[in-house]
Amino acid sequence: MDAELIDHELPLSRKSVLPGTGFFYPDSLEEDLAAERAKETLEGAKVAVVADTDADGLACVALLREAHDDVQHVPEPEADELEGDDGTEPTLEADDLEVPEPTPHRVALLPASPHNLEDQLAHVAEFADDGIDLYVCDLCPDRYEYVDEELEAALEVADDAAWYDHHQWDEEVATAVREAGVDLEVGDSEEECSADVVYRELEYDFEPKHEELATVTRDHDLWLREDPRSDDLADYAYWTDSAEYTEVVREYGADLPEWVEEYIAEKRIEKEALIERAAARAEYREVGGYTVGVTYGRCSQNEVAEAMREEGADASVVVKPAGSASIRGTDEFDRCHEVAGLVNGGGHPKAAGCKPDIYDDMLDYANHWTTRGAVTKQVILDAFNEVVADEDQEQDEE
Repeated sequence: MDAELIDHELPLSRKSVLPGTGFFYPDSLEEDLAAERAKETLEGAKVAVVADTDADGLACVALLREAHDDVQHVPEPEADELEGDDGTEPTLEADDLEVPEPTPHRVALLPASPHNLEDQLAHVAEFADDGIDLYVCDLCPDRYEYVDEELEAALEVADDAAWYDHHQWDEEVATAVREAGVDLEVGDSEEECSADVVYRELEYDFEPKHEELATVTRDHDLWLREDPRSDDLADYAYWTDSAEYTEVVREYGADLPEWVEEYIAEKRIEKEALIERAAARAEYREVGGYTVGVTYGRCSQNEVAEAMREEGADASVVVKPAGSASIRGTDEFDRCHEVAGLVNGGGHPKAAGCKPDIYDDMLDYANHWTTRGAVTKQVILDAFNEVVADEDQEQDEE
């Protein structure tokens, strides 16, 4: 495929409704690259951390590296290193697909999502040295059988294993993970983020900046919106390389250096434009006694959800071009994880995600893009109807 058809130079009107470049990479290529990166990253490592790559998961990694004295100070870049030769972000080249030289860390980061958690656990089993310590952070399997073989294989290699999270865990899954030999600690999803759990569970005297890092991370992850720095952390984690983010927040905490703030400000110009387009597409549906806002687009889902909340939405759905969706709640509606659980997802009462299992081939995706996610929207609205109906029945029984 011609890279110009899918790269970031697309006009915003088209970029807003199409998935990012990575969507078009074959899974086999991604899997091969992930395995090669894991092998090189784990070489000589004493600790393996399988973590989500949002701000919360990466804050966990930063705290673990601090506690294990795996410190690599961040050099401030020269001004011309922040942009391409012509003042813009460099375009995608074939060389970008080559496996990068890993930064040697004793505490190795294996980036994961709920959909490839088992793959990274398998990489620990295959590539890590015997006696390694294993941590899993900010990830929750919907079913134990999704990770059972890979986790048990990793535990054959690891001396100690801990799992720190704050999502809504099924009790049977939690019991199975603990019985496998893992120290599982799950924080209250309405009170703590995963970084909070790591901070309190590690026997280490952190600096005040690290406690503050966990606090500000929680502000965004739980959608409290009381500290403006939390949006900076979330945006920076999304836009930059996970390795860079981890080292910067480990060294600076929540008060990001000036060169990072400049980078974020530049990136936000496009971000705001994409938010405006997605918010303008929003439609509102009445589900029981609730107003549900629904929209489509490549955008920052939290800000779009906030825009729909300001228009009266009790809950919001942001369907993404890649087929996934983010579901956000309010004080009026706090059962987002139940809605997501009906459509191949999960999460928190007020913040959840899913990817309905409705895409059989590229024609389904083509329909998804041209209809602005019509089928996905309807599937999720049907799930809202089911959850609200159950809620009404529970109230009647009371």
